[in-house]
Amino acid sequence: MQRYLCVHGHFYQPPREDPWLEAVLVEDSAYPYHDWNERVTAECYSPNAAARLLDGQGRIERIVNSYARISFDFGPTLLAWLERAAPEVYQAVLEGDRESQQRYGGHGSALAHAYNHVIMPLASGRDKRTQVLWGIRDFERRFRRRPEGMWLPETAVDLATLEVMAEQGIAFTVLEPAQAGAVRSLGGGPWQDAGAGRLNTSGPYLQCLPSGRSIALFFFHGPLSQAVAFEGLLQDGEALARRLVGAFSSEQEGPQLVHIATDGESYGHHHKFGDMALAYALDHVEQGGLARLTNYGQYLALHPAVWEVRIREGTSWSCPHGVERWRSGCGCNTGAFPGWSQAWRAPLREALDWLQDAVEAGYEAAAGRLLRDPWAARDDYIEVVLDRSPESVEAFLALHALQSLTREERVTALKLLELQRHAMLMFTSCGWFFDDPSRLETVQVLRYAARVVQLARELFGQDMEPAFLERLGAVKSNVPEHGDGARIYQWSVKPSALNWDRVAAHFAVSSLLDGHGAEARRYCYTSRWEEYRAVATGGARLAMGRGSFTSAITEERARRDFALLLLPDHQVNGVAGKVQGDYQAAQREMEAAFLGGDLHRVHALMEEWFDGAACSLASLFPDERRAALRQVLDDHVGEAEAFYRALHREQARSARHLIGLKTPVPRDFQLLAEMYLNMALRRAAAAPRVGRKEVVGLVQDAMAVGAELDTAGLGYSLGQRLREAVAGLDLAQTDLARLVLVEDMVALSLELPFPVFVGDAQTAYYRLLHGLPPSLTGVAQGGDRVAAAWAARFLDLGRRLGFAL
Repeated sequence: MQRYLCVHGHFYQPPREDPWLEAVLVEDSAYPYHDWNERVTAECYSPNAAARLLDGQGRIERIVNSYARISFDFGPTLLAWLERAAPEVYQAVLEGDRESQQRYGGHGSALAHAYNHVIMPLASGRDKRTQVLWGIRDFERRFRRRPEGMWLPETAVDLATLEVMAEQGIAFTVLEPAQAGAVRSLGGGPWQDAGAGRLNTSGPYLQCLPSGRSIALFFFHGPLSQAVAFEGLLQDGEALARRLVGAFSSEQEGPQLVHIATDGESYGHHHKFGDMALAYALDHVEQGGLARLTNYGQYLALHPAVWEVRIREGTSWSCPHGVERWRSGCGCNTGAFPGWSQAWRAPLREALDWLQDAVEAGYEAAAGRLLRDPWAARDDYIEVVLDRSPESVEAFLALHALQSLTREERVTALKLLELQRHAMLMFTSCGWFFDDPSRLETVQVLRYAARVVQLARELFGQDMEPAFLERLGAVKSNVPEHGDGARIYQWSVKPSALNWDRVAAHFAVSSLLDGHGAEARRYCYTSRWEEYRAVATGGARLAMGRGSFTSAITEERARRDFALLLLPDHQVNGVAGKVQGDYQAAQREMEAAFLGGDLHRVHALMEEWFDGAACSLASLFPDERRAALRQVLDDHVGEAEAFYRALHREQARSARHLIGLKTPVPRDFQLLAEMYLNMALRRAAAAPRVGRKEVVGLVQDAMAVGAELDTAGLGYSLGQRLREAVAGLDLAQTDLARLVLVEDMVALSLELPFPVFVGDAQTAYYRLLHGLPPSLTGVAQGGDRVAAAWAARFLDLGRRLGFAL
């Protein structure tokens, strides 16, 4: 067959890790999920790893891994997060690439990706090289092969970037049609203008480079990609299949490739059920023999370029002005806030360019005293980023250190390389993409910049923050209360910055609330208590300790002391830092004052003996702070629920009377019902066994009085519980009681008037179904009544979950 079809998904989220904790912290705007990575995974990355194919009655016939059929790239920082936080999805992505190699003649569908989504034409030559090298090495570590192709962030391209890619053995990349300037036959001849829709996108082109190298370029089908991403084509899988097949030209002879490229998040996150539309369309095309599915590597091997192209340098797929969206107020925006200015983008770029230039000389000088080649070491530092074990660090330093390093020199070398890592992370493109610098994405790049400022202060003794803030003052927000970039930095960035006093404060408060062991680890920090003593009287506790704290990132170690008071009302007060004088004497004085009931004296002694930071519940790292507050408030919540339950029952009679008279229920009644019913439903959804009758009864009460429920949170919680229940079924034991529990939860999910996400439960069931041992059905057929009953009910459970069995 001469007709080939390729669908490419660019799967990407900006790096969201806190620069000091190296973890993604809670993001309230992603509720009911913990953060946006988790939410988009649930809505897109996971569904595409287990896409449903339905029969004519809307029942699930098969579940397929779409990553095995499409072409795709994943941002390396997103894959690193998936590996930690969603390992099943991560493994499905890798498995999709392995399956694609079998489908497509040994050519894997995964493309590499420039490391942290910087706009490559705006990057320095050194950064271009490091971004490409880090992207390749990250890919090799995960996919266990060399990449054939590489995706460019925002498809932003220039010849210098293509040179680096070609030098590193990248065979091709994918661009938008308007990025082609002119084309001609490889045999020579006149150049032809490729603008105004003239470009034939049905095959690869060859870009010859100044060095004498070349790289193949695929230009995707623009109108069709636009329809998928923005025009609702994913609402109907059959319509998608028709449009894809309809894009082949009946007039063109020889092989032709129809290929589209969009953000991968189109398939499920931007367009609900887009994952199913994609899976259906590909299956329909393949099963019907309408075209041959392929990926770029296979097509290039089968049909090499016969045309040459000259690109339009400094262009991208999401800015018609080239790459101005990431350095000026060109007018590109999301359209959500008409009249807003994006003039802030230019001074933000200038401020970060200044900061990067300001630390470069210090890096070269300091790293040059420790490392053979500071920039070659940076290029190889990805090996440490991917594996921070002591053995990996040793191997890296053995290769790059000028001599055997002392512990202090080793820490300095790692801090220098971390400075460089964050100096690249602060150029992640999303910091400029949206409409205002107060958004999460811009705040995140400023956090990376703050880490650069901090490391430069520690390494070079230079405080670059005042000059940096002065430049951020020109970054004007459209939101009056946010003012400018300097205020955003002071309000939203600096409070999250950590030093050793704050790290010690976290572990100290945590030890007082949760108990303490000799050692503990949280995120990238470990603590080891050298001394720890707590005394109690009258419901209060005083704890004092001394410990060492270590960063797993830089291996830096610090020693700190602390003293804390925990009062009966759960208030925590104290200090973490360094005792100024005799530690034992300080401990004796504070304990004597505490046991004597003089808490004012205890506080005075803390101020007298310590040089450090004040401690309270606010000293805990953000996620732990929330967990601690929930724990503290649990008793109060129980009391509040009992109080509101009594009021609700009393007012429910009046509400029912009003409803019987067809009179609206007063808003005060509804608010009271909302308070109680939401608390009660959250508790019921979290119970060891979800009570179907209780949940249904509470929901019916809410509907009766018009109370507004937290349906998003409840639907999420119940969906998670259902997934856990299905995954907990044991095919070897045929536990009928456990199966009945799952049946009740499925019935509940179908009975509720709001959506409960059952997709993960369906995936878990499908895996169980395909792992159903033949011995079970054999025993059932042989007369084992228990096994027969279990097998019959297990299959009936599948039907209730929507399977065609």
